[in-house]
Amino acid sequence: MSDVSPCLNCGACCSYFRVSFFWGECASSGGTVPDDLVEQITPSRVAMLGTNCKPARCISLDGEVGSEVKCTIYDQRSTPCREFEASWVDGQVNTDCDAARAAFGLPPLEPAAHGV
Repeated sequence: MSDVSPCLNCGACCSYFRVSFFWGECASSGGTVPDDLVEQITPSRVAMLGTNCKPARCISLDGEVGSEVKCTIYDQRSTPCREFEASWVDGQVNTDCDAARAAFGLPPLEPAAHGV
């Protein structure tokens, strides 16, 4: 079993999905997400820059998808990012994780990656 998160060499979700959330998570509203990294998409929702169109890539993702990546605002990331888990982290497959990985030619994660 590896103690290293498979997310550290993936980043597919950050380059596949729109990351949208309530504007109250922005720093100017008392939240943590830096305001200059989002764009307004509705009166009450914002999206991380780079994720509101295809091909998507979050402005806060550093590195190469499928190789080595990191979130440059990890401690300030939004709720959707905090709640998204790689497949098998909680003992269950995450079909969204697998879909994002497939879009980049990456295989689905296996249960053994998390000792399941």
